[in-house]
Amino acid sequence: MKPPLFEYVAPHSIEEALEALASDDMARPLAGGQSLIPTMNFRIAAPSRLVDLARIDALKGHAVEGDVIRVGAMTRQRDLERDEAVRRANPLIAEVLSNVAHIVIRNRGTVGGSIAHADAAAELPCMLLATGGSVVAHRAGGERTIAADDLFLFHMTTALEAGELLIEVRIPTLPPSTGYAFQEVARRHGDYALAGVCALVTLEDGVCTAVRLAACGVASKPTRLAEAEAALLGAPPEGEALARAASAARDGATAADDRQASADYRKDLVAALVRRTVAKAAERARERA
Repeated sequence: MKPPLFEYVAPHSIEEALEALASDDMARPLAGGQSLIPTMNFRIAAPSRLVDLARIDALKGHAVEGDVIRVGAMTRQRDLERDEAVRRANPLIAEVLSNVAHIVIRNRGTVGGSIAHADAAAELPCMLLATGGSVVAHRAGGERTIAADDLFLFHMTTALEAGELLIEVRIPTLPPSTGYAFQEVARRHGDYALAGVCALVTLEDGVCTAVRLAACGVASKPTRLAEAEAALLGAPPEGEALARAASAARDGATAADDRQASADYRKDLVAALVRRTVAKAAERARERA
């Protein structure tokens, strides 16, 4: 299938991109194109203008700076996945990225593009939410930082406003004594997840002192599993506490039946994935301690 007709613009600076976006209400930024172009081919999206960000060097690259990993919006997913400094600073990133589609897609797909696209079943928005990350959005006259907890509003809908451009993603490094895990279930490797769970667990004397859990594919947006987190705090990540967390996560899955899976099946998946990821994250937390 082919997309509807559109105007193509290829700016060389963030300012030029913002100007091109502001002059047309139906304009959309084009990052890696691995999500936007298929939606255009299926007539789900029909922008009148594509503003290609590929020539803007200021949006490329990534670096570990103190306790945060700064990732330019146009950084290719595969580049971030393979970076050893990033892997040492937060190994969860590579684990999550290895589940994103296939290598050929990650070679083209961008970190900022996936997060701005905000597919409810996508892995990177789930990871950003679990880690407590944020994005930097640029607009005429300034910029603002948006926490992941405030960014995702609905499927393919974010808090980015008209005239704003996501320019950077900020992911915290992994704290000491904190373990990590990401697992998902899909019909085939590379398909969108029927359900996925990202877990971060901090242990002191065998007890959970901090827990962050996020899920993808089970609601209308990437979702924090707050009640499941609360069930684990102050307790060992096993036995009754883990059972309560799994039950709470099951109740938090709100996706309706569709042709891929029933609502009840997704509830069972997210409960099982919470058990698995929390157990794995706790094991890694002990190793890191």
